[in-house]
Amino acid sequence: MSPSVPNFAAGVPWQRVFDQAASAMAILDLQGRYLHVNEAMCRMLGYRREELEGLDYRAVTHPDDIDPEGPMESPDLLEKRYIRSDGSVIWALVARSFIRDSHGRAIHFLSQIQDITRRREAELLWQRSFANAPIGMALLDLKGAWTAVNDTLCTMLGYTREEMLSMSFTDITYEEDDEQGMAALAELVEGHVDSVNVEKRYRHKQGHPIWILIRATTVPGADGTPAYVVSQYEDIGEQRLVDARLAHLALHDPLTGLANRALLSDRLDHGLQQLARGDGVLAVVLADLDQLKPVNDRFGHALGDQLLIAAARELQLAVRAGDTVARMGGDEFVVVSLLPDEDAARALRDRVERHLNTDVTVHGVRIRLRASVGYTATPDPAIAPDMLLHAADRDMYASKRRRRESHGGGR
Repeated sequence: MSPSVPNFAAGVPWQRVFDQAASAMAILDLQGRYLHVNEAMCRMLGYRREELEGLDYRAVTHPDDIDPEGPMESPDLLEKRYIRSDGSVIWALVARSFIRDSHGRAIHFLSQIQDITRRREAELLWQRSFANAPIGMALLDLKGAWTAVNDTLCTMLGYTREEMLSMSFTDITYEEDDEQGMAALAELVEGHVDSVNVEKRYRHKQGHPIWILIRATTVPGADGTPAYVVSQYEDIGEQRLVDARLAHLALHDPLTGLANRALLSDRLDHGLQQLARGDGVLAVVLADLDQLKPVNDRFGHALGDQLLIAAARELQLAVRAGDTVARMGGDEFVVVSLLPDEDAARALRDRVERHLNTDVTVHGVRIRLRASVGYTATPDPAIAPDMLLHAADRDMYASKRRRRESHGGGR
């Protein structure tokens, strides 16, 4: 604008600017009485101009927010409550300054006021939701340090609030779980995702692990980039135990605890895959108890069940830690093992036979445990698992036949 052209705004009377301002404004004397209020101020408080002008500002200020010193100038914004004409209360943000004469003396007081009720209500809702949430909640900075935590999280982990706020989440994360936690934080901070879910272990203050489901999301700052992280924490230790128990039941025989048919099928497939990556043979040993029916008939099924449990225990003593022992159902058991050669497979078959042909004591009753055992071994990773089971079954029946023939055809 050229210096010779007058500033149009300078020609507008101050009172017109004051009256038509969009934000609430008031001029007060040094005792705190309203001298001039604009329309925005009247709308905000629900009064007519003539009702406000001449009124002491304390009359429309919430009793708890009245400053006893009276109007004061301050570079800091003040948050306070006003009481409207209908008795309702609003929150306001107030800028306070003196109007001075040409000598610098304060002659009036100027208030510029913004209604922040909705913002304060939203803040209060967040604060109470955060503090009283039945799950753990926290705010973290972009490096993973806790900046605010609720009581539920402190109780869950056993630390005081002061202790929590002095730490980062990595300080109580188990080393094996730390990488996934840091990777999830990096994804959030770099803006690749808005939220993440992580299951990991935290170390309780007393030293034991706690499984936690963490749901974290970023809150953007003014520039749109992540400013901080909001996280929710749920103790899922009990649920993980339930899930693990259900998974175990789905894959194991409920009586003996051995693998069931579903898990046996998976282990056979896995064994053949391992066989394809190296030398050796996959051995399948199949055993059939010979005396289960007579035991059930003589002593009852409860003792027969105990005999099956005893057989399972003997089988586990006959194999290595990495071998699979399964109950096929009824009185049939299977062992699957990856071994160096045919001789090792035959030795496994002999160990199983020794352990399943012995005397055991079940509920104080001495019972002769007897079983027919067959096996097969293959170096061919392309063979079908059913073919292996069929071959071991044939060998088992051959063994049963030889046993009967050696006893003159008797059982």
